[in-house]
Amino acid sequence: MAALCIAVNGLVLLGVHGAAVNYRTQEVVSAALRVVHLIKRGDLPAVVVSAAEGVQVLNTDSEVVASTANLRGYPRLLTFTPDQDNASRTQEVCGLEGFDSPCQIVAVFRVYEEEGDWMVYAFGGTVPWYVHPWVLAFLIGISLALIALTWFGTSRTVERTLAPVEAIRQKLDEITATDLGQRVPVPPNPDELHALARTANRTLDRLEAAVEQQRKFASDASHDLRSPITAMRTQVEEALLHPEEAEWEQTAHALLASLDRLQAIVTDLLTLARLDAHEPQACVPVDLAQLVTAELEGRPRGKEVKLDLRPDVAVDGDRVSLARLLTNLLDNAERHAESALAVSCYNEGSDAVLEVLDDGAGIAPEQREFVFRRFTRLDASRNRDAGGTGLGLAIAREIAEAHAGTLGLADSPAGARFVLRLPSKGG
Repeated sequence: MAALCIAVNGLVLLGVHGAAVNYRTQEVVSAALRVVHLIKRGDLPAVVVSAAEGVQVLNTDSEVVASTANLRGYPRLLTFTPDQDNASRTQEVCGLEGFDSPCQIVAVFRVYEEEGDWMVYAFGGTVPWYVHPWVLAFLIGISLALIALTWFGTSRTVERTLAPVEAIRQKLDEITATDLGQRVPVPPNPDELHALARTANRTLDRLEAAVEQQRKFASDASHDLRSPITAMRTQVEEALLHPEEAEWEQTAHALLASLDRLQAIVTDLLTLARLDAHEPQACVPVDLAQLVTAELEGRPRGKEVKLDLRPDVAVDGDRVSLARLLTNLLDNAERHAESALAVSCYNEGSDAVLEVLDDGAGIAPEQREFVFRRFTRLDASRNRDAGGTGLGLAIAREIAEAHAGTLGLADSPAGARFVLRLPSKGG
């Protein structure tokens, strides 16, 4: 508004100044014409009374024969005259004596007489750039009023507009890691602030879920880590109570078993930490059939494994991570199988599919997602295998999702059927 006022005021002053200059010029010309009429009537006095700031009348001999009182006794002030073809001329002149204004608008008229041409010079002060102090004061006053009104209106509008943002900010300040149940207020109008508040609340929902998962993860991890440590402490304390009767070799084997479980938990936790950090992994072509064959040859299974491996089932991914995923699925199937497990891989559309099926008791449909949570082991699993870490299936799903794939449970006649889907190399 200030810039607009400056521009408008400049244009207004320019227009008003031009009009004022024209008006002043007309005043000087009119004053000169009145003197011309006096000359023509023969009524020219020695001291001329005029509305102009000054008048000088020169006869044919260029002598000053009449003037206003302020120019009485002054010699001829100007020498320029109208052209021979013109009777009048106007011009701006500066630096003349006898005037308060530094510059003058001069109108000179040629008066035709029988004995020769007379000259009438009329003087009027030039108009300043601001025209008049009242004009400048009026424009400044209007500009200040408009700027103040604009500032007030804009500040009130911005204040009302940003009030929801301030409410959101205050509510976010109140929300801490221990109090994630609060949500920011959502403005009623469906605008950008409404969308911002809804996005903030969705972010808080995800944050609350992540923090809750972290708390549960920490609780489960501390419990699972405490169990082998407590067992080792108990075994050592029992042996120290009666060192002469203790079976130290048996105690050592028991400690090694607890240490193996502790090492397995720590290894799985580090693997999950790397997966959560989304560390970059190698991406090479991997043939799933060859991967299954290599894993079964490297670690013979205690139960029968039936294979149905189709050729050319290839994906792009990290071979070590995919081997870890397959090992976790095979270990899980072997723990729960009654007598045998089956592994198959094939192409289905643009997906490479790997299935691991056991002939155990299976998993109820309502618990199929539950088994992929960290440190989750069903009651049947706890009874059959107390040494599991509860992280194998969670790690397997994380690896699958890191490869833009999915891992889930599907219906099967008997046992649990784990289905891995990855984008095939051909697709």
